Amino acid sequence: MPSDRDRWNDRYQDPSFDLPDDPIPELERRIETLPEGRALDVATGTGRNALFLAANGYAVDAIDVSDVALEQARQRADQRALDVNWRRADLAETDLETDRYDVITVAFFAALEHLPALKEALAPGGVLVYEHHLRSSDQIEVGPSSDRHRYRSNDLLRACLDLTILSYEERRRSVIDGTAAVATLVARNSHGGVQSYPLLAEPDE
Repeated sequence: MPSDRDRWNDRYQDPSFDLPDDPIPELERRIETLPEGRALDVATGTGRNALFLAANGYAVDAIDVSDVALEQARQRADQRALDVNWRRADLAETDLETDRYDVITVAFFAALEHLPALKEALAPGGVLVYEHHLRSSDQIEVGPSSDRHRYRSNDLLRACLDLTILSYEERRRSVIDGTAAVATLVARNSHGGVQSYPLLAEPDE
């Protein structure tokens, strides 16, 4: 039986396997409000979130199980003269340092079982930005073929209720050249009834 590494290497070698070039939209929208410092991009793929964070001044660690994906990400970083610490690693076998990262991003990677470790890796005040596919009765063109790799409604939200939820949304949106049903969460490693909240520009501003 092929390993995860072999399966994903095969996928990234397939010319028909296409991924978005732009970062998670909510990450891009909120970048000016996020704490500065060190960032972790989980399951980075070809590096769209890692490169965006590096371009915005973060010291970025980016991990993925696929050698092929990371080589493509390195080439993109070299073209843009960006410095990212690319690491081939399986998250299940990776020990993350406690309180290390000011921003952690996860995009389209089913990792609910790893959330406790990711939350521990957030520095105080650090922010998690996570987007993943949802199970949906709508006509969906982009995403896993099986619901086994999609989240149910509120799965991601419930898993992060020990953080301060800054934003949570479930919706359909355009991804690459099709429609996906996605959950998008932004949550901060902070606690208490009285906190500070970022002032965001309205979408039409």
